[in-house]
Order: sequence, then C-alpha cells, then structure tokens
Amino acid sequence: MDELKLYTYIAVFGSFAIYFGIAWWARAGSTSDFYVAGGGVTPIQNGMAIGADWMSAASFISMAGLIAFLGYGGSVFLMGWTGGYVLLATLLAPYMRKHGKFTVPEFISDRYYSKTARVVAVVCLIIASLTYIIGQMKGVGVAFSRFLEVDYGLGLGIGMMVVWVYAVLGGMKGITYTQIAQYCVLIFAYTIPAVFISLQLTGNPIPQLGLGSTLADGSGVYLLDKLDLVVTDLGFKEYTTDNMGGTLNMFAYTMSLMIGTAGLPHVIMRFFTVPSVQAARSSAGYALVFIALLYTVAPAVGAMARFNLMNTIEPEAGQHMVYEERPQWFKDWENTGLLKFEDKNGDGKVQYVADAEKNEMVKVDRDIMVLANPAIANLPNWVIALVAAGGLAAALSTAAGLLLAISSSISHDLMKGVLTPDLSEKAELRASRIVMTISILISGYLGLNPPGFAAGTVALAFGLAASSIFPALMMGIFSKKISGKAAVAGMCSGIGVTMLYVFQHKGIMFIPGTSFMGGLEQNWFFGISPNAFGAVGALVNFAVAFAVCKATGEAPEEIQHLVENMRIPKGAGEAHAH
Repeated sequence: MDELKLYTYIAVFGSFAIYFGIAWWARAGSTSDFYVAGGGVTPIQNGMAIGADWMSAASFISMAGLIAFLGYGGSVFLMGWTGGYVLLATLLAPYMRKHGKFTVPEFISDRYYSKTARVVAVVCLIIASLTYIIGQMKGVGVAFSRFLEVDYGLGLGIGMMVVWVYAVLGGMKGITYTQIAQYCVLIFAYTIPAVFISLQLTGNPIPQLGLGSTLADGSGVYLLDKLDLVVTDLGFKEYTTDNMGGTLNMFAYTMSLMIGTAGLPHVIMRFFTVPSVQAARSSAGYALVFIALLYTVAPAVGAMARFNLMNTIEPEAGQHMVYEERPQWFKDWENTGLLKFEDKNGDGKVQYVADAEKNEMVKVDRDIMVLANPAIANLPNWVIALVAAGGLAAALSTAAGLLLAISSSISHDLMKGVLTPDLSEKAELRASRIVMTISILISGYLGLNPPGFAAGTVALAFGLAASSIFPALMMGIFSKKISGKAAVAGMCSGIGVTMLYVFQHKGIMFIPGTSFMGGLEQNWFFGISPNAFGAVGALVNFAVAFAVCKATGEAPEEIQHLVENMRIPKGAGEAHAH
C-alpha cells in the first residue's frame, strides 16, 4: 500500500471511529435528547456544532471552487451565506429560543394559530432540506470514490451507513457532540493546506494576507495581478472584476442566499439546544468566529488553487504541459471522470483556453479544486489525507443536521402536531428514527442517480426557503398584527411566484424542452437570474401578507400578547416539547 493511501485510511477511518464512539456515548434516551440534546449544550460547544452544521460540502468543497472559476462574481456565495448567518443569529434565533418550541413549523403553528400554516411550512422545509441533502451526498460520493479508490456508488453507500449510525442512534445529542469533533477535523483540513500554499506562493503564512501579497519569486508582482494576467492571456475574464450578470443580479443573488440561508431549519434548531436566550446569543457569537475562520480563508484558497492549476498546465507564457508528462494528481482525477483532456490538435500538449473550439481541457469540475489543491501544490501526503477527512466531515455533519430537521418536521409536526396528537413519547421517538432511515435511503438514491435537475433544485432550495419560511418568521416575530390567513397567503404566493419563474426559465419540473421562456438572459425579469429570484419571491410574500391582513383583520389579542412577550429578553425557560 502506498504512503498516501495509508495516511488517507488512517485519517478517514480514525475520524469515523471517533464519530461512532461519540454517538454511542451520547445516544438519545428521550424526545428532548433526540430533538434538542436535552437543552444542556454550552454556548462554545453549540458554536462549534453550528459551525460544522453551517459548513456543508457546499462550503468546504464547492465554495472555493466557485470562487476559483468565477473570481469576484463568486463572492456572492461568501457574502450571502455569511450574511445569512448574521441575519439568523440576530433577528430570528434568540426570539425563537425564547418561545421555546423544538421546530420551525411548530413555531409557525403557534404564532399563526393555524394547522394549515404548519403543514405549508413542513412541505417547504422537506423540499428545501431534501434538495440540499442531495448536494451533501454527492460530496460524500466524490470524496470517497477518489480517496478510497472505490466506485462512486460504493463510496456513497459507506457514507449513508456512517450517517445512519450516528444520526439515528444519537439524534440531536449524538449529532451535537459528533459535529464538535467534525468542526475540529474540517477546520484543520481547510486551513493547514492554505497556510502551506500561501507560504509557498507569497512567503506569508496567513492565507488571508497572502492573497493581497506579492509573489515570493522576488518579481515584486502581486499574486492577484499575476493571476489576472495569466487568465486574460488565455482569453478568460479578468479574475478580480468579473461579476455575475450585472450589479442588480449580484445584489439579488446575495440577498436570496442570505434570507434563504436564514430560513433553513437545521441551523435554527441548534439554538434550542442551549439552556437560555443569553446562551443562544453567546453561541451565535462563538459560531460567527468559528465560521469566519473558514470563510475568510476561502477567497485565498480559490485564487491560489486557480493560480496553481494554470501554472501547472502552462508553466510559462506560450509553453504548454506535455500530456504524457502530466503529474500524478492529474491522472488520479482523470480516473474519477471529473477531469477530462481531449487532444484536439494532436500535438500531445495540453491547451487550456477560453475558446471552446481550441480548449482541450474539456472538463474541469469545480468541485475538485479544494480536494486536488494540496496535490497540485505538491504538499506532503498527510496534508492530502487530512483534506479527504475534512471534506467528508463537512458533508456528513450537514447531512445529519438536515436529516434531523426532516425527521422532526414529519414525526413531531405532522404526526404528533396534526395527524395523531395522542402519540406517546416512545412512539414519536421510534417514528423519528424510521423517518430518518427512509430519508437517508431517498437522499442516497438521489445522490446515486442525481436527477437531471440537481443543480436547479439546489438553487430552488434556497429560493423556496427565502420566499416562504424567512418572511413568515420575520413577520411572526416583528409584526404583532399579521394573522394566520395572511401568513398562509404570503407563503403560498411567495413560493408560487418563485417556482413559476424558475420553471418558466429552467423547464417545468426541470424537464428539458418545457421552458416556455428559455434560459436566455434577455428574458430575465430586470436581469435577475432564476437562481437569484428567491429575493423577489420574498418581497411578494411580504406584500401579499400585509394586503390580506388589511383586508381580513388582525391577529387575535392573545396572539399579539404572545408576540410582545416573546420580544422581552428576560424570563425564557427550558425548551418544551408540547
């Protein structure tokens, strides 16, 4: 067995052994343990667990890859996801913790005194969470298939089994302590290679500063200036100024990601695991620090990965890498099918240019950039193995949180809250575990056979949460007068407008050939792309809700008192189940 494989096995299976051990030690014995970890998690522990929950495969594997290829335009993901966390931590989490219920639909049901509102919220959350999980499962499959050199399907199967053991066994209690371990693994895995590569390229060990430093070759040229020069020479857009479809679209995209992220249920649930509102606010602060450690490094990782990739393929201007002399990492990624070369001019050299007819790098999957980065930069094998463990930790931690959100919304909100109110605690716990098992099987199947619309549905997941859940929560907390009818009308219209816009540009249920307005930019509403339309859907939601409230009357007196009480900072007790 070669050295890299040995290190990878030690890193991956060693971290899995820790996760299993923690899950067994912290297994759930009650619904309170299962949903909110018994409400006894400290703010620092919760901050770390939120950090792991937040940094999904999309953050760890995909975000720097997007920034590497989109340049400045990729910053919408950085600003949107971080800004979404700030919104969630300041505007939603403390008030919902004060109210003290386990789940988002339960809060909506209480605030809007309506089972219809609860069911609408459950449907939105299941769609958003399931589509989000598909991405995590793909991340698990890609990482396993490359680093354990097994088939993609087998890699996905191993990942499903790992999630099943610690999520089903431990519930929120097991997931919380496992996520603390996963945060430690993923933050080391992300920052250590970045420090090495920053030192290599600029001589500065702090990647955030290295990004704005001069190159270490003594030329006095700044890293970003050199990168702009390299990419524009090959016909690509300038790295530091390229934006995505204009300023308004960048703004709408960022806003859609922000409010969509703030409306996602699996992170909101984390704030119920701490003993008080004060602890919820503290854990929000700690989480922001833990998240910032990764998010401020991402632009440096993206830029340096693109720089190293370009320099490997074209070491000097006009010189091209000979295909037969390609490095080992290139061969490894070719085996996965995520990197493809086609010798169009038959000279045996690799031309990587913007012109599609001349470009011989016919496939460079953006998701490989973070995982391939240490190997491209010739870092030690133990660093490459650490990145494998980190990518898996990121994907598994978020998948577990999402599965818990789905299982609690079905067993607690639909079954206990609407269909069978006299369900016993033991039966509810069993139902949660069965639902979670079914969810893992469905998401695994979708990860194995990603529907042709997987990319579209992830955008829709954020758009759905942005246009339905977030406005309902905001109005529920900050407007005493909004009634149940108004909230339901707002949620339905916000989702309806968003889905209609996405479907008319991307096809009905994403079926090719059914997009009656085409995906062309000239057909976009004010130049806003379908992926960014959740922000417009949210505005529609607010407008319809206020209009219906004016027409049908305000919320009852006792509900207005409930909202007033929720906004008083003192006096929150423990999170209660029913």
